[in-house]
Amino acid sequence: MTSETRPAKGASPVAILVVMGVSGCGKSTIGALLASHLRWEFEDADWFHPASNVDKMHNGIPLTDRDRWPWLDAIAAWIDETRRSGGHGVIACSALKRSYRDVLIGDRADVRLVYLKGDESLIARRLATRHEHFMPPSLLRSQFEALEEPRPDENPVTVSIEPQPHEIAGRILSAMNIIEGASPEHSRTLQPLVEPKPRAP
Repeated sequence: MTSETRPAKGASPVAILVVMGVSGCGKSTIGALLASHLRWEFEDADWFHPASNVDKMHNGIPLTDRDRWPWLDAIAAWIDETRRSGGHGVIACSALKRSYRDVLIGDRADVRLVYLKGDESLIARRLATRHEHFMPPSLLRSQFEALEEPRPDENPVTVSIEPQPHEIAGRILSAMNIIEGASPEHSRTLQPLVEPKPRAP
């Protein structure tokens, strides 16, 4: 089931979307779609990893918090620079723990969190078909063990990864009421928010 959290009236305009979830949930695909429809800048947090982190993941070694702090600081610096310059952006980032999200979002009222939620078996099947990425499928279990799902006070938009990517993107934008930020021709291509129908008894 898909859950959408709508922004409260008077909420700050969104400058940055952080699309989070475990490896293989579709962060990069959905993040790039959102950025394309909104005509915002897109970044993938994987691009901010130092070579030492990439080498560890290539070798099937889970990253530690010590490995991640400089990486998170670099992402936060990009977020702040984008905000300072008056820009808008979408970044795909695992952001598995609350402490990581506090670095990236914290008290930044114009940065919103999107959580792509999926079943481990579904994501494992997707990872088994992906060969170009430096995160091996063997590390998926460690990602789920580290995952701290967003709590209500983080005001996340939580969506299932089961629908098709364009439908997921449409649901996210509809839930956040920022579809108006896209150009008319782009917004027409998005799927409208479809509330799940109750199951028959």
